[in-house]
Amino acid sequence: MSSPHRLADLAWPEVPAGSLLVVPIGSCEQHGPHLPMDTDLRIAVALAEALATRRADVVVAPSITVAASGEHQSFPGTLSIGTLATEAAVVELVRSALPPPGSTLPRPFDAVVLVNGHGGNVEALQRAEALLVDEGRQVLVWHPSVPGGDSHAGRSETSLLLHLDPACVRRDRLEAGSTERWRDIGERVVADGLAAVSPNGVLGDPTGADATHGAELFAALVDSLERAVGSWRTSGQQSGAQRGE
Repeated sequence: MSSPHRLADLAWPEVPAGSLLVVPIGSCEQHGPHLPMDTDLRIAVALAEALATRRADVVVAPSITVAASGEHQSFPGTLSIGTLATEAAVVELVRSALPPPGSTLPRPFDAVVLVNGHGGNVEALQRAEALLVDEGRQVLVWHPSVPGGDSHAGRSETSLLLHLDPACVRRDRLEAGSTERWRDIGERVVADGLAAVSPNGVLGDPTGADATHGAELFAALVDSLERAVGSWRTSGQQSGAQRGE
């Protein structure tokens, strides 16, 4: 398998024609007392780069590192540009990568895949995708999904980080947070912030996290992303959001 092609590392004559531009989108927000602010970004980047090792046509774009995280702003260190700004940033980025038909601008990319690592970005990406599709641009939005996983900084995300970068996990600070289901607390989180339902910023219980489980989750997510992109490309690139299976 080839090494990931990172757009930021290339000189302009080295950008391969007909490429699939994959954009990791994360956040800079609290992930409990034990995980780094860029947890979502680390996962999104790792997934994008893993896809690039499986598909020779993938070029990994520089990441969108700060996005829509307003629900976490009660916790120090969280940064957010909000839903509208995230939507606008994504729209303009994709427009720059996929000029409209008839444009004299260079067009090395056939399509764009947005790999989203943060649930708070979903609304912005749905709106951006709708506009871009209406403009005739080939865009796929993909959100990872872990069946039965917890919502935020719990066993799922902590296990993924223990697999991807174990040194970043503060193991001595692992503690459970709220274990209520998102369907029961989602509206309150949106209205009052996550701190209103979980003082430590955790939704779930990371104390049972382990690297082996994280490796299994990551492999399943990469497989799901690869299937989604492969199906989309072979079916004529019908634009639309897809969630990991």
